[in-house]
Amino acid sequence: MAVELKVPPLGESITEAVVGKWNKKQGDTVAADEPLVVLETDKVTIDVPSPAAGSIASIAFKEGDKVRVGDVLGTIEAGGAGAGASAAVAAATPAPAGAATPVSAPAAAASDARITPTAKKMAEENRVDVGQLKGSGTGGRIVKEDVLGQLNRPATPAATQAPPAPAAPSGPRPNAAREERVRMTPLRKRVAERLLQAQSNAALLTTFNEVDMGEVMALRKKYNDKFQAKHGVKLGFMSFFIRASVEALKAFPQINAEIDGEDVIFKHYYDIGVAVSGSRGLVVPVVRDADKLSLADLEKTVGDYGGRARNDKLTLSELQGGTFTITNGGIFGSMLSTPILNPPQTGILGMHNIVERPVARDGQVVIRPIMYVALTYDHRLVDGREAVQFLVRVKECIEDPERLLLDI
Repeated sequence: MAVELKVPPLGESITEAVVGKWNKKQGDTVAADEPLVVLETDKVTIDVPSPAAGSIASIAFKEGDKVRVGDVLGTIEAGGAGAGASAAVAAATPAPAGAATPVSAPAAAASDARITPTAKKMAEENRVDVGQLKGSGTGGRIVKEDVLGQLNRPATPAATQAPPAPAAPSGPRPNAAREERVRMTPLRKRVAERLLQAQSNAALLTTFNEVDMGEVMALRKKYNDKFQAKHGVKLGFMSFFIRASVEALKAFPQINAEIDGEDVIFKHYYDIGVAVSGSRGLVVPVVRDADKLSLADLEKTVGDYGGRARNDKLTLSELQGGTFTITNGGIFGSMLSTPILNPPQTGILGMHNIVERPVARDGQVVIRPIMYVALTYDHRLVDGREAVQFLVRVKECIEDPERLLLDI
């Protein structure tokens, strides 16, 4: 019995996705609930499990195809270990060299049996008429090399007189044989859109300060073993910066607000987004009510988010909302940067690497572990005075961490 593998609900307001990767091919045996295909949306990636044990009888969408909620991705022949194998063989059998095919059919009309998916995609993107190509693959199938050969062929006089091709990336590229064109993932595309939106719709300005990390590092060294033994998690720097940011946001509520038309929405809660690296790019899960969490709770939450981000296990709800964002480029070695706002927020704090630097203390030059911090803010709502004082407040809390513990 054939069981349909459908695109599941993807989350609020999300109706389509892109097929990112098939973990199995047609004819393979599968177990019930085994992840079969990865779907990518503009916010999260989703593993779609097999609805039954058996074998993959058919695959309706290939990698890179767009799908909508409810679409049938393929079918599972329930119970039979080899079910669907014959279908896979039939699908893989190339069309005869003499099969009837329109000679001048454009790339978009080429059948999948006559051209490989990679070649078809390259032909469509470079406006190559596949009807003029002679396939060199098995059974006369058009392969990537055939399209590249056409792209690298000198233009004929007739082609020279033809109307000019559209601007790149649609036109042929002189070094196409040495390049690889890969379509943006939905997540990367969405990140690009939001960053451009932030730069277009907000008056971005960044202010900087430096923080002496010596006291926090000493505190961490002194109590880390006991902290880890009691709470099961290491004492890191992120929890201190979250707590320090919350204290600064309480003092300067404009940086915990957003502009909505002609109104300003002041938020009397502190949902802090923490940027972490996922398998397909940067994501920002949100630590809810961070002001009510202990250092241990903050470390556990951020650690859990980081681990699940690397395995694409974050849920859509965990990525939504947020009143303020913290990003730590220091883990990659960044000395200084100007982070971009996460709309519609009005502030984002950038942490950087810790470097021993010579500084003046009580008239003496001493070596101290220094971190540069940056605050990018929306100047439409936040003045420079508030932004500078916000960073000073963060600096005071980090350089004197007992203030955080004593809530002063």
